[in-house]
Amino acid sequence: MIYIAIVLAKIVEVSMATVRIVLITKGERKIGAFIGFFEVSLWLVLVSTVLTNIMADPLKIVAYALGFALGNYIGSMVEEQIGIGSAEVQAIVKSEHGPVLAATLRDQGFAVTVMHGEGKSHSRDILLMYISRKKVRKCVALIKETQENSVITVSDKKPIYGGFGMLRK
Repeated sequence: MIYIAIVLAKIVEVSMATVRIVLITKGERKIGAFIGFFEVSLWLVLVSTVLTNIMADPLKIVAYALGFALGNYIGSMVEEQIGIGSAEVQAIVKSEHGPVLAATLRDQGFAVTVMHGEGKSHSRDILLMYISRKKVRKCVALIKETQENSVITVSDKKPIYGGFGMLRK
């Protein structure tokens, strides 16, 4: 029973650490510090439990390591679901498809900036969008559905100021 408790506690602790780090890098320092208090409190209790008679019960090491590994995996999934922050989505398409795709994206509530460029053999339109990370999957799916041969990139961004539909701090 102690091994299951160690695994579960470590999963929670590492998941909290993952979310805390992302929050801090996204500018949410106060929430990150709040989570950090509970994270380190749990860590201290957990480590003291694991280290007690560790040589007589080496399975505690395995339980701790398993919890750490699973905590990283689950923490990254939790962070992705929370979707804190903003992302930049770029779609590069043939110029004849750019206006239609931009109109479709705008109809779905995405703010789109279109720039014109030159590819190897065709004129291209570059569609730029700054959106909530929670909306990235929907946006990318819409681009793929509308324009199969597009080149799509997504980059995480620090909090931005201004823009259509963006929170102004």
